[in-house]
Formats: sequence, C-alpha cells, structure tokens
Amino acid sequence: MNITMIGTGYVGLVTGTCLAEFGHHVACVDKITEKIERLQKGRVPIYEPGLEALVNKNVAEGRLRFTTSLADSVPEADAVFLAVGTPTSRRGDGYADLTYIFEASREIARHLSGYTVIIDKSTVPVGTAAQVERIVRQENPEADFDVASNPEFLREGAAINDFMRPDRVVIGVKTERAADVLHEIYKPLYLLDTPIVRTTIETAELIKYAANAFLAVKISFINEIANVCEAVGADISALARAIGMDGRIGGKFLHPGPGYGGSCFPKDTLALMRIVQEYGESLRIVSAAVEVNAAQKARMIKKIRDMLGGSESGKTLAVLGLTFKPETDDMRESPAVTILPALLEKGARIRAHDPKGMEEARNFLPLEVEYATNAYDACENADAVILLTEWNQYRALDLERIGSLLRKRIFIDLRNVYEPEKLRSLGFQYTGVGRK
Repeated sequence: MNITMIGTGYVGLVTGTCLAEFGHHVACVDKITEKIERLQKGRVPIYEPGLEALVNKNVAEGRLRFTTSLADSVPEADAVFLAVGTPTSRRGDGYADLTYIFEASREIARHLSGYTVIIDKSTVPVGTAAQVERIVRQENPEADFDVASNPEFLREGAAINDFMRPDRVVIGVKTERAADVLHEIYKPLYLLDTPIVRTTIETAELIKYAANAFLAVKISFINEIANVCEAVGADISALARAIGMDGRIGGKFLHPGPGYGGSCFPKDTLALMRIVQEYGESLRIVSAAVEVNAAQKARMIKKIRDMLGGSESGKTLAVLGLTFKPETDDMRESPAVTILPALLEKGARIRAHDPKGMEEARNFLPLEVEYATNAYDACENADAVILLTEWNQYRALDLERIGSLLRKRIFIDLRNVYEPEKLRSLGFQYTGVGRK
C-alpha cells in the first residue's frame, strides 16, 4: 500500500520505517527542512536501537522516502497517518495541544485524491477524530475519506520490537471500508497471530491514555511502597519480586526509582485528568499517582543531601545517566531535569555522563553542568556518585576504581542496580531506594 506519514518524530519515524519493512511504500513528511535533509542523508535525528540501520535499508530498497511536500505523497496515499506532537498545552493546564493535528488535517484535505483513510497515530483526547473529520470536510467537501484511530504502544529503547511483535493492535473505525485498509496495513502481523482489537473510535482514543495512566499508577505505587520499606527496614527488591510473581499483578513496572518521566506518562496522565473533568468525572487514583511522582523526585533530592551530610554546597557530584530511561536520548521529563538544577542551586558542582543523552541534555539542563567522557572521568575527585539512569554500561562498573577516584566513597544508587552489601564491603557509604 502507499502510505504517507505526517511527522518524523519518534512515533512517526519508527512507525513509517517499520511499515516500509512490512513491504509498504511509505513517504515520511515533515515541515522541518533540516530534519528531512538529514534523514535523506541517512542520519537519524533520534537514538533508538536498530532504527538507523532499518531506515537506511528501506531507503536503499526504495520503500521509504522523506519529503517536505504533501503534494507529492498524499494524492497517491491509501492511508495517511497523523503522527505529530501533542504536547501539554502552553497554558500549563494539562490539556493536550492539538494545534499540529489540526494544521496537518487542513493541509492533508487540500491534497486528497481518491478514497483515503486518515489515521490518528498520535495520542489524542477523545473526540479528536471527529474534529479531524469536520476540518477535512470543511476544507474539501468532495473528499472521499474516513478517519480512524490507531494508537501507538511503543516503548523508547524497544520500539522496533514493539512494532514488529506487538501485544495487540488497536483500530478504532466507523466503517468496514476503513477497517479493511487498516487490516491490510497490518496484514504481516497476522502470521504472528497478533490480536487485532477493533473498537469504536472513541474507545481507541481512550485506550492509550488508560494504558499509560495504569502504568504510571503502578510506578508510583511501588515508589510509595519503597518509601515504606525504608521506614520499616524492609527490602523493596524482594518485595517487588514476590508480588510480581502474582499473575494478577505481573513483574513489569515494579522497579522503584526517582519517578517516571519521558514523553508519554507525565503528559498523558495530565491530559487524561483534564478529559474526564470535562465530563464531570474525576480520576483520584491517577491524580494521586501524579502527586506521588512529583514528591518522589523531591525525596531523591533530600536523599542525596542527607548522604552528603546535610548540604551539597561546595560538593562535586558525579552523575551517571541523564535520560529518563536507558536506550534512548530522550530527556523529556527526566528526573535529572528536576534533581540536578535543585542541587546546583544549593551550590553543588555536577559532572555528568550519559552514553547517548549528553547532546540532548544540554537543551534541558543548566549550563553549569559539566559533561564527562565516561563514567570514570565523571567520578574523578567527586565527593559522591549518583546512579540516575540504569544504562547497561553502569551495571558492571569497576567499583574499586570508582572508589579510588572519589574523594569519599559515597554511592547513591537511585535505580537499585548494586547490592548494598557489596558496596559496603568495599568501604562505600551506600543508599538505594526502598532498602537499607
């Protein structure tokens, strides 16, 4: 099939590339000329394991191309995906900003030719598809089209596998005609017996928000239990492992830490709360999860301060990991964005390292943050080391070497990567999250 992907951000680029790998002909469109030129030269603007190689493979085989022009892709398209950003509103009220969705809808309408399915891939509030349909009808009353919802469930760092081997594919449609197109798009997944969940458009729009909110609640829950473990002397690692063995609970997202971040959970929980408020309902559990997440980041600042004797002023801190999770360069809502400025304001010196995120971190962190070439460089003459993101590169550090580089053997493990007994046997003062 001929597919046009509007937007070459994380979702659009991964989705477009994987659809090309399925055998479809995909044109990825973006207004940012510099980004398109970079992609045309084979340089991917985001870090996602395996993505650059897959992009270049499909470009070379003639199934994937990049352009700034809707006119040379939309008229021939069987389906047009909307994969543009839906950030939190600039008003700061938590609502999703649909400006890019509506602008793209107007532009698409002018170029439609023949039957086309316009598919919302972006995470959007309930009712967005209806608004897209209204806009397209106004712009092009003669257009032959349907609007559908097909939410994405891609984890940064594992997005290609998530797309190629999904737990499920959700399609929200009003007509059999639109359903047939979406089934044809995802036909390669039938060989893997992938469940295709067909729903109304409104249900599909809500599914992504509900899924992300549930996972955010799960993370905030285990962080609160971790805090209880610290208070009573219990071990969160053993506790999480035990409750995760219960099939009704499951072990995923039961890893305590400095709070969730990234491009989805913070934005989508707030947007979901605003959506339900419009209908006179409330989500008290989700609201509590958001509050717990903010408090957890503040708690980590206090934990660091306490390990430094009550003050970080004049202390040099080695920070390992800046991105919100491993295997991505995404700094959006990363705990580092909250924690590090607070330490700097109280007089700390920060020397940080991240395997993939340091270039992006410069756009999010104060200029005073220094960047090291590796983990050991970050630790040289530091007063403490803070493990903030659990990259694989940090899981087997030479701890004796780390200790010899530090002024004081203080190890603040905010991801519980290391065993406390191991660190203490090497002379470190150690603290984790939810264990003594």
